[in-house]
Parts: sequence; structure tokens; C-alpha cells
Amino acid sequence: MNQISNSGAERLQRRMARGAAFLGSEIAVMGGAMSWVSERNLVAAISNAGGFGVIACGAMTPELLDAEIAGTKALTSKPFGVNLITMHPQLFDLIAVCAKHEVGHVVLAGGLPPAGSLDAIKGNGARLICFAPALALAKKLIRSGVDALVVEGMEAGGHIGPVSTSVLAQEILPEVAEQVPVFVAGGIGRGAAIAGYLDMGAAGVQLGTRFVCATESIAHANFKKAFIRASARDAIASVQIDPRLPVIPVRALKNAGGELFTAKQREVAQALDEGKVEMAEAQLQIEHYWAGALRRAVIDGDVEHGSVMAGQSVGMVTKEEPVAAILAQLMDEAAHALEKRVA
Repeated sequence: MNQISNSGAERLQRRMARGAAFLGSEIAVMGGAMSWVSERNLVAAISNAGGFGVIACGAMTPELLDAEIAGTKALTSKPFGVNLITMHPQLFDLIAVCAKHEVGHVVLAGGLPPAGSLDAIKGNGARLICFAPALALAKKLIRSGVDALVVEGMEAGGHIGPVSTSVLAQEILPEVAEQVPVFVAGGIGRGAAIAGYLDMGAAGVQLGTRFVCATESIAHANFKKAFIRASARDAIASVQIDPRLPVIPVRALKNAGGELFTAKQREVAQALDEGKVEMAEAQLQIEHYWAGALRRAVIDGDVEHGSVMAGQSVGMVTKEEPVAAILAQLMDEAAHALEKRVA
């Protein structure tokens, strides 16, 4: 941050102090947990650069998560977190793996924490961060003992809710930001936006899409090229075709893979009609489809038939560069924006 004046840098540091202290990082920027992308290399790079990396556990087995956390620890001595999905059938085993490694922060995604999970996480000394897609849910989570919240709008990549980041931030921050640290996410691509949310009371922010094309990201070259070429309007949300089969929309770059998902939904809906699968199994099949489709794109480089999950900030991803350069630019922009405002 040596390119900016002290006043802007100091204001930024003051506004991020609470979030940074909560995370144990230098700056209050969390890495969004992106399956197959947010693994040891990217997570360690974000933490080493002063941010807070988060491992995307996704569909990993406890054994795989164990190895991933150990691998991340070998690359950084800085704090990092682990994102767990509430519907994972081995959730409590995954929580135990985090406890074994003394992971300081667990992020729970995919709905309300199942019975006993909150106590299991906090009982091991970890801080629990949950997603709040609505004000009522934010208040409920705080009452239940959650330590911090992520408010993520529909501009984000991957699984999304129906409300935009700017509306959620206006609705939730004034009500709960004094009670727990709140991190804003979804569609953030520039430092000025970070400054804006900090001014509104956010303790920090979470970014995913901006880090996909980091030099340290293991995403396939084809996946990165697709991001660099894309504009905001290319990142579209999937469509649910059967009301009996509630599918959380997923935002990804438009390609043939999106049409394949529509076909997959029809296939699963027909199996429901014929009584071949139960509802829970049907929804699990959809989740497994996404995991496989995302791996095809991220790891194998099949960006036409795989799922190229991306947020609408993808249009601001213009080149491959180190994580440290991305964070430095964002902090530079945020400090400049704050410098222009009244202290």
C-alpha cells in the first residue's frame, strides 16, 4: 500500500480492523470457497498475502479434507478457514477433522446449521461463520450463537440466492453489524466497492471470482481463459424446471453445460414421477451432477460441457496475476476511495 497516502491507508485499516482481528489476518478479505479451485495452493497464497484463505471442502471425504488441511499448513503459517456444506452426509466427521488440525474458523454453507453442528464446531474452540441470505435468518443465526455472518448476493458465482448484494447489505448491515462481524460478498471486483461496504458497516468482504485467475490457482488454462474473455452478462443463473425438485440456482458462464443440466433435471424429475428415487436422493443427484460438471471444467479444462461457475464480477478479471498483486490493487483502490471521502 506504499502507493497511497497515509490518510487513505489509515482509514482503510481502521475500517477493516474488526474484521481482520476476527479472522487473524492483516486485511479483512476472505477468499470465497470455490470447489476444486479453493484448494491448498490458492488458500495458502491468499493467507500469505495478508488475506484469509478458505478451503472449499465441498464433496470431499474426511480423509481428503485431512490431507488438504495438512497440505495447506505446509504452505502457510497464517490463519485460514474451512468451508463445509451442511448437507454433507459426513458433516460431523469433517468437523472432527477441522478440530484435529485446530482450524480456527469454520464456514458453514447451504442452509441452517444442522442440530448439534454449531456446538460441535464451537466446542472445539473454532469460530463459526454462516451465510445469511435474509435479515430474519441473520437474526436467527446470531441468536443461535454464530460468531460472524457472510451476506452474499445473487451476483456471486456458484450457488446463489434471489436478492442482490447491494439490497442485502442495506437490509442486514444496519440491523446486525454491531452484534457480529459481517462480511459482504457477491459481485465485488474493485476496491471502491469494498470501501463502500466497509462504510456501510461491514467488517470485511469475501471475493471468489477475482481469485480464479490468480497465478497460484490450479484452475485449468482453459478455465482461466474463459474468465478473462467473459463479460458480466455471460455469467447467468441456471433455471429450475420442476417445482417439485427445488434446485438452488447456480451462476456460471453460459455454455452447453447449462443445457446438459436442464436435461439432467428432466431426467431426475422423471425418475421422481416413476417412483424410482426419493426426494432426498433426487436432490443429492443434482448436487453430485454439479460437483462432477465443475471438476470437468476446472481440472480437465472442458469449459464447453463442464460448469464454469463465475460471478458477475468476471468482467473485471482481465489477466492472470499473483494473489498478492490482486489484493494490493484492491487495497490501493479501496484506500483511494476512502481518501476522497470525509473521515
